[in-house]
Formats: sequence, structure tokens, C-alpha cells
Amino acid sequence: MSASPIVYIVDDEPSGREAVASLVTEMGVEARTYESAEDFRSAYKGERPGCLVTDVRMLRMSGLELQDALADRGITLAVVVVTAFADTPVTVRAIKAGAVTLLEKPCGPLELWDAIRSGLAEDEQNYEIEQRRAAVVARWESLSPAERDVLERIVAGDANKQIANHLDISIRTVEVRRQQVFQKMEADSVAQLVRMALELNPN
Repeated sequence: MSASPIVYIVDDEPSGREAVASLVTEMGVEARTYESAEDFRSAYKGERPGCLVTDVRMLRMSGLELQDALADRGITLAVVVVTAFADTPVTVRAIKAGAVTLLEKPCGPLELWDAIRSGLAEDEQNYEIEQRRAAVVARWESLSPAERDVLERIVAGDANKQIANHLDISIRTVEVRRQQVFQKMEADSVAQLVRMALELNPN
């Protein structure tokens, strides 16, 4: 991946922000600090891969509310939650919202770095999946409605004659549209088309 990872640190306590930033920088990774969830939400431009390290209890928006706000915007950035008030409801809510882990303050530098490293690895993998799916969506959108109909029947396992009967078109027309589907989807086999279809509709 061409982009270098970034760790975003959100904590309203300056000492907490700087301690995490120092650790991240020592490990050779860029760190960006924010004193509030609102500041981060306004500044974040979608850079990936990355990992957000956020405290829970902060003035105005909490770390958990920040998780919810990111999810509402469709942002899947990896999140490590750090708190001095780790109880079961907080932990459950953070993990259900997609946090990589929740650490209780004070946590050791090795424990924190392991969590951040896991978050960066997870985010890189998720970003690659999202980018690949976006490319597949762009190819699918380049298909005409008639070509999409043929693609649907190919993925369903129909042979050309069955597709022709189902769509009430000639076999020659099926062959032409089938070729266009393979070219536009950049697929070399039916198996590839099926995998792309699953990426488009995972359910």
C-alpha cells in the first residue's frame, strides 16, 4: 500500500495524548493528536490505513459517541479504546461498535503498542478489501442493464441457451453480451465473476 499508516490520538488530557504520541513516534509511525472528539471528527479526511486511540470520558463527545459518529459516516477506521473506567457495559459497547480492544488505564507501553499494531494491521486489511470492492462496483456500474441481466444469469450457472430462453434473446446476442461482461468486469473465468458477485452482494 502506498500510504503510510497514521495513528490518531484523541484525549482531553495533554499528558495522556503526548505519552501515546511519543510511543507511536518512537515506533516509526506518524502520530496526530486531538484534544477532543469534535476536533478529530472535523479534521479527519479519511486517510487510511490508520488507527484511532481514544479515551472514553471526555468533555462533550465521549470516545464511545465518537465511535458511533464515525460508523454513521460509514468510516471503518480501526479503534483502540483506552479508559480509566473500564466496566462491563463500556467494554461491551466499545467492542460491539467495532473496537479492536479496550485497555484500562494505566496500561503498559508494550500492551498499548500491541493493540495499536493490531489495529493498523486490521485497518490495512479492511482498507484493501474496501478498495477492491469499490473497483468491482465501478466495473459493475459500467455494465448496461442488459449486460447486468446476462451477468446475473451467468452467476446463477445458466448456459448460453438457458440465458437466451430466460431473457428471450438470441444465443448470438447472449454471446456478445457475455463477452462484454467479461471484458468490462476484467474477469478471466466464471469463477472470478462469481467471486465479484459475492463481493457486490455478500449476503
